[in-house]
Amino acid sequence: MIAENFEYSTPATLAEALSLLASGEAKVLAGGMSLIPMMKLRLATPGHVVDLSRVAGLSGIAEANGMIRIGAMTTHYEVESSAALRAKCPLLAQTASMIGDVQIRNRGTIGGSVAHADPSADYPAALQALEATVTLASSSGERTVAIDEFLIDTFTTSIDPGEIVAAITVPAEAADTGAAYEKMLQPASGFAIVGIAARIRKSAGKISFARVGVTGLGSRAYRAANVEKALAGCSGSAAEIKAAAALIADGIDANSDIHASAAYRTQMARVYGARAIQSALNRAA
Repeated sequence: MIAENFEYSTPATLAEALSLLASGEAKVLAGGMSLIPMMKLRLATPGHVVDLSRVAGLSGIAEANGMIRIGAMTTHYEVESSAALRAKCPLLAQTASMIGDVQIRNRGTIGGSVAHADPSADYPAALQALEATVTLASSSGERTVAIDEFLIDTFTTSIDPGEIVAAITVPAEAADTGAAYEKMLQPASGFAIVGIAARIRKSAGKISFARVGVTGLGSRAYRAANVEKALAGCSGSAAEIKAAAALIADGIDANSDIHASAAYRTQMARVYGARAIQSALNRAA
């Protein structure tokens, strides 16, 4: 199908982009891997599209003070191939490498994906496990929001009218932290039927730190705090990991669609949760 007519703007500066978006009526194009298909199907019919691809300063990866800031227009491929992220935040680089296909990774951006808030997207699981923050910019300045507060529901975030995602910030990992992302993918789209991200540290033979992010299971990605609590103080045996992963869907209204029933998704979340935790544990120093 063909999109409805719309006005198209390509600002060169952030100030110009924010001015165009100030009314809250325009849609942001940040790679187009989600917006363009929706427009072609007329599920989205914006009257004005603001393309951020020429805005200086919205892409790039920089480390400072133990944190890594990733510009919103940084592509999935750039996240995947970044030497800094592979060394200091391998969970995010691994997750990016599992998004869609080569064409999508070359065009899609981390900011566009996070702002779209698809409940089956890959990044949110990793960002929940990383306790990431999202920097939002508007004509009145910037504000920073924790990822768990940023993601509200399916395709719903805390972005206010006139705001854009400017950057994502994640921690530079300690050398003793192991991390892994495991997902059951939908073969045609590459989206996660379920996807689990885990970060694990051990001290004196026991798990001293655990963070587990889940995508695909519910209406939004979330941190499985009950799983993290169950892992604390464990030695990391197969039985302990399986018991902790069994809690991953507690309190969650699991999605059901043509790809997987709620019961099947729940069981796969447990299976892939155990795999992610075990993989992260194997990588912990």
